[in-house]
Amino acid sequence: MSLIRSVLHMAWMLLTVIPWGLALVIASIWVDRTPLWWFAVRWFRLVIWGTRVFLGVQVQVKGMEHLPQGDTTPAVLLSKHQSTLETLLLPTLMPHPLAFVFKRELLRIPFFGWSMARLDMIHIDRESRAKSLKQVVTQGKALLTQGVWIIMFPEGTRIERGQRGTYQTAGTRLAVECRAPVIPIAVSSGKCWPRQGFLKYPGLVQVSIGRPIPSIGREPKELMREVEAWIETEMRLIDPEAYI
Repeated sequence: MSLIRSVLHMAWMLLTVIPWGLALVIASIWVDRTPLWWFAVRWFRLVIWGTRVFLGVQVQVKGMEHLPQGDTTPAVLLSKHQSTLETLLLPTLMPHPLAFVFKRELLRIPFFGWSMARLDMIHIDRESRAKSLKQVVTQGKALLTQGVWIIMFPEGTRIERGQRGTYQTAGTRLAVECRAPVIPIAVSSGKCWPRQGFLKYPGLVQVSIGRPIPSIGREPKELMREVEAWIETEMRLIDPEAYI
């Protein structure tokens, strides 16, 4: 049954991303970036609908009240990263356009990557860490002033369920530079959508959004330690069986 569900879900994603991606690329010739973002979010919502219907994955969100208010209020979102699910889900939850920080190679993915290239994203070269950090800070500053929130996965890559990666400080460096609060996010997506492999499973995915952590007067490393402690503690609360 999991195989059938996974095949149907993959087919749903492929059938919807092709027309949606083409439409976004064509529309980008005339339409501004903000309307384009909300057009892309409609596809994300379509995928999440398919995730619920075809895969039997339910989503429970808590902490939405912790998100900053105001059209131009800046925020840097730092999230746990276990699967592709959170990259599709989190944009559907946020009241602001998001700019993901991701590796440049993803732009080569047909339709999906092409459309992402037309949005306000920060695509970096992982092989040049110093250059990438400078790019994140420079582009991030500009986007935050426009009301775009920056979202990063501080562990840098998808992490196996129940495991902890190395938390990098690029996100907290950006937050400190811009005096923007950090919003920590814990996501238990790995129980239904594993880090690797094609098969996906029904179940409940929980998303927990933490209170804003001020960055003013903080050191990036010390701030990241606080973010990491909150995320990893929260992960044990929303997915305790993974940490037995």
